[in-house]
Amino acid sequence: MPPTIGVIGGGQLARMMIPPAVELGIEIRVFAASAGESAGLAVTQLGDYTNADDVLRFAEGVDVVTFDHEHVPQEVLRALVAHGVAVHPGPDALQYAQDKLAMRQRLSQLGLPIPDWAAVASTQELDAFLLEHGGRGVVKTAKGGYDGKGVRVVSGSAEVADWFEGGAPLLIEELVDFRRELSQVLARRPSGEIALWPVVESIQVGGVCAEVVAPAPAASEKLVEMAAWIATTIAAQLDVTGVLAVELFETTDDRLLVNELAMRPHNSGHWSIDGSATSQFEQHLRAVLDLPLGPTTIREPWSVMVNVLGGVTGNRYPAALADQPEVKYHFYGKDPRPGRKVGHVTAGGSELDDVVFRARAAAAFFED
Repeated sequence: MPPTIGVIGGGQLARMMIPPAVELGIEIRVFAASAGESAGLAVTQLGDYTNADDVLRFAEGVDVVTFDHEHVPQEVLRALVAHGVAVHPGPDALQYAQDKLAMRQRLSQLGLPIPDWAAVASTQELDAFLLEHGGRGVVKTAKGGYDGKGVRVVSGSAEVADWFEGGAPLLIEELVDFRRELSQVLARRPSGEIALWPVVESIQVGGVCAEVVAPAPAASEKLVEMAAWIATTIAAQLDVTGVLAVELFETTDDRLLVNELAMRPHNSGHWSIDGSATSQFEQHLRAVLDLPLGPTTIREPWSVMVNVLGGVTGNRYPAALADQPEVKYHFYGKDPRPGRKVGHVTAGGSELDDVVFRARAAAAFFED
């Protein structure tokens, strides 16, 4: 019998796991919150991922449970483990992707390079931190934020007074003077094998990833080695299984600082579908089943991924495919909405400027 993977969450990440599962002969089942989600082709159950009974019912008959997102509550994750379900990544690892304060504390204990930070439970504590850090800082909600949500750059506590109303402590960080944002994506299987893709540059617009260049241009050997060391240390010490993305700041004084963690396939790894010998989605399936990992060699000197944000109505495919026939198009079955990630395109080649132009030109057909 082929192995069966259960994916909690019906978004585009689950959707992009379907093709490699079919190719590998793996049965994939998806637990979605509602009908019509991106991964509808493989949805076998609708339900509430915060309800342990719903999730346990879904897990019956699967060999391993993994995730399209990191929002499944700890009590549900631990109920799965208590019932003998293999969960990858497990709750002990996922807690650090779910709670930014816990993540900062653990990375501090490991001696990894991170921005200066503090947990603040009052406006007075926040203002005191700002006073010691040049008058500005980045405030984040400990849980639930993504794509720029739950993040504010502030110069005073009044700018996040509404966030204190919930009573939960907030994370305050120094405002890092960075040159660019990078991402190191890897996969780790339960037996410990790790495979890394090249470190990439991620271009953000309004707190949302807009483009990814692989590999990161002008990345020194030292930078590449440091990014790999940081990510492999996190994966091993936190016992991460599956794909891990470590978002990094390259500072103006040539340091690398950990910004965020994601324990699942990540937007900065989408280029690997077309640009790597093994995509992050195939690798994630291999890793959570504890199968040998695939090679991560790049297919062409440069790959550029551009997100399609918002989207447009009408059939733009004929014009786009005629204009940019070599670009690879990936759409998520989502209705257009301002700022929404509805798809991405990837171009590859030997001249970076040309690759960037072709990827942007292809994406532009689907954006207003």
